[in-house]
Amino acid sequence: MPDLALPAFIAAHPSSTLVEIAEARGSTPREQGAFMLVAENAIWGTIGGGQFEFMAIDNARTMLKGGGQPCMDIPLGPEIGQCCGGRTRLLFRPITAALAAELADRLDRDARTNPGVFLFGAGHVGLALARALAPLPLSVTVVETRSETLEGLPPEVTGRYVAMPESLVADIPAGGAAVILTHDHALDFLIARQALARTDLAYVGMIGSATKRATFASWARREGMAAEMAERLVLPIGGSAVKDKRPEVIAAMVAAELLTVLSSATAQRLRGG
Repeated sequence: MPDLALPAFIAAHPSSTLVEIAEARGSTPREQGAFMLVAENAIWGTIGGGQFEFMAIDNARTMLKGGGQPCMDIPLGPEIGQCCGGRTRLLFRPITAALAAELADRLDRDARTNPGVFLFGAGHVGLALARALAPLPLSVTVVETRSETLEGLPPEVTGRYVAMPESLVADIPAGGAAVILTHDHALDFLIARQALARTDLAYVGMIGSATKRATFASWARREGMAAEMAERLVLPIGGSAVKDKRPEVIAAMVAAELLTVLSSATAQRLRGG
């Protein structure tokens, strides 16, 4: 993941070459449309790594000096020391203002289709999870009642400071996720009730233990919540494969869980299911 956003990279390296996968056949490290920018001493993005990316970078930098090829058709086999078995066709174009605008627009369109993830709570785990999700193809929002806790969010993450976090459950895009990690169990339950009432969310999860789940189930029954609705709550979040409660470890496990659920939901939605 590049350190700079695309516009910042282009501003810092106006003389760059766009390397784009125009065609991907068989097994390849990246899909058609994936791209990277190559400057004399810097790179933005990746087309999959390995020897074929080194070849692409070398050609891109040769183009900056007036040589190189505008197109490369590369078999990903033993002849270049890779074993994917597929084949890629790469296009190389010098960056212009028009091309830079086109790339920025493409990334903006992609960002608008990313699944929405709302994190309710910016405590230790909430912040760790926000940082873990920031570089992923997700639109992440952190909701808090304490404004000072939002100061440590990554720039890619949106922070929302509100008095009643449960009121923002309605703002989660269909197909998205609610992850509940507040400092108050009663507030957790209120947010969960609002989120579980929505049948169009792909994931509703809450941090906690088996004891907290039992407490929530008891509370849900008293509140008249249908058993099948309460059972949709993921608690604990992140699974049980790793018994490590450090915030960064929990965040890694939850990030993997979210990607699995949301990618499956997105694929189903695209199939019209």
